[in-house]
Amino acid sequence: MADTLIFELVSPERLLASAEVSSVVIPASEGEVTVMAHHAPMMTTLKAGMVKFRKPEGDVVQFLVFGGFADIQGENCTVLAESAVPVGEASNAIERRIKQLRADLEHAQHEKKSAIEQLLGELTQLNKTVLPA
Repeated sequence: MADTLIFELVSPERLLASAEVSSVVIPASEGEVTVMAHHAPMMTTLKAGMVKFRKPEGDVVQFLVFGGFADIQGENCTVLAESAVPVGEASNAIERRIKQLRADLEHAQHEKKSAIEQLLGELTQLNKTVLPA
């Protein structure tokens, strides 16, 4: 059996997942990162995207996260998400977030518009490419 690591996904409200896994894929700010046992220690910020973890028996579990950060320490990977939902609720969550961002954009000061537009673009693309129809 392949080596495993302990994965935890935490939102401000609750612990969403805690499992022994063979791998985790996280949407790091710099691009997707695959984490396996014995990964070099690192911390990274997250962008909106899918966190996917594979259990030793092969099952894959997915959650949509909206930002946060990941702490990787060799045999442990902890994702602290700003907010997260199971993949089955992801499309509705993205649509709600897009609607809120569009409203925020109308009232945003000039210096904040660029960040809101970037996030809006990322979520629109995520909604089109990652999530099932």
